[in-house]
Amino acid sequence: MSLLVTGSIGIDTVQTPRGRAGNVPGGSAIYFSWAAAMFGKVRLVGVVGDDFPRSFEFCLQHPNIDIRGLERRRGSKTFRWSGRYDATMNEAQTTAVDLNVLAETAPTIPAAFADSAVVFLAATHPGLQIQLLSQVKKPRLVVADTRDLWIKNYGKELIKSLKSVNGLVLNDMEARLLTNKVNLVAALHDIGRLLKKDGPQLVIIKKGEHGCLALYDGALLAMPAYPTAEVVDPTGAGDSFAGGLLGCLAAKKTWSLRSIKESLVAGTVMASFTIADFSLGGLRKATRPQVRKRLETMRTMLNAY
Repeated sequence: MSLLVTGSIGIDTVQTPRGRAGNVPGGSAIYFSWAAAMFGKVRLVGVVGDDFPRSFEFCLQHPNIDIRGLERRRGSKTFRWSGRYDATMNEAQTTAVDLNVLAETAPTIPAAFADSAVVFLAATHPGLQIQLLSQVKKPRLVVADTRDLWIKNYGKELIKSLKSVNGLVLNDMEARLLTNKVNLVAALHDIGRLLKKDGPQLVIIKKGEHGCLALYDGALLAMPAYPTAEVVDPTGAGDSFAGGLLGCLAAKKTWSLRSIKESLVAGTVMASFTIADFSLGGLRKATRPQVRKRLETMRTMLNAY
């Protein structure tokens, strides 16, 4: 089943307790695509400036990533982000951000991508998300991401946009901010009521090292994080989680509760590779046998009886 992602492609500088990585590839679309590509093909839609380094070409060169939706915009500059993590590595403090090309007009979704069945709208302005979604004909499943910036400053637009999507992925702080509920289970149900009424409904609240909570068509699910002592850089973990989730789900071609559970496991596993290195290092080094082994470890953990 065809899978499309729209999101940022950027140049990051990251500081963590494990070190520093300056001017490295980043962006939600890149992390999502590499994680999803482990399970099947993914269509990438994004835009970079003419300053996008040739040395970064490797991040767009994967046999399962279709980059016909990539626009290289002359006279524009690529999105840049700098951030710092404290010892807990739970949240990044943004130290600098230059929207650059992301503050300009949105890229155009190629006609060849208009029939995409599964769509992931990364955390951009809610109005831009809907503008991009309008270029896809009849998607069967649309999942969006968001950020506290959009919730705080564009709350009405965000709530309106949720009526056009089947699912939302956000972290625990963002869920509480959106719903004004401290209890995350209550927040899940509140968000579910904001989503598109027809078709499947999926809400996922990410809790970092504590895994995630999910609500799928009224069924409550809880998933632990993959157990690892090797945390180098959490940047992109959430987008890698979404990529593994929807990549696996698109490959299964079904929205059953079982397939949702298995896809949550896949997302959790792909995020575990991302955090093990800076930038795309962890995902690039991940092999199919390694992924299968971690999937089996998670299945064993979850099979309590």
